[in-house]
Amino acid sequence: MVRWSVGIEAEGDRVMELEEVVELADAVAPSGGIATGIGTTRYGAQLVVLADTRDEAVEKGRAEFAAAVAKAGLPGYPVVRVEAVSEDEDMDADPDLGAAGG
Repeated sequence: MVRWSVGIEAEGDRVMELEEVVELADAVAPSGGIATGIGTTRYGAQLVVLADTRDEAVEKGRAEFAAAVAKAGLPGYPVVRVEAVSEDEDMDADPDLGAAGG
């Protein structure tokens, strides 16, 4: 299995409050996640998942995101962006990270 960073954003019809994004941040923290969206009509998260393929990583990320959104009590807005980058791809993109990590 490979570590993947999965970014997901959902967009709705009102501006997200600080307290709402803090609740989302608390809900994604166990997944090594961070939350975004204060003052915008989007909320999102960057999560870390273990998976063998990009599709599996996206599936796991979506499931964890949906659970976090429900736990945070946020409205279930439609997902407008999903991306997944493997740890290996991230190292290939920045050779300095590989040297620092090695």
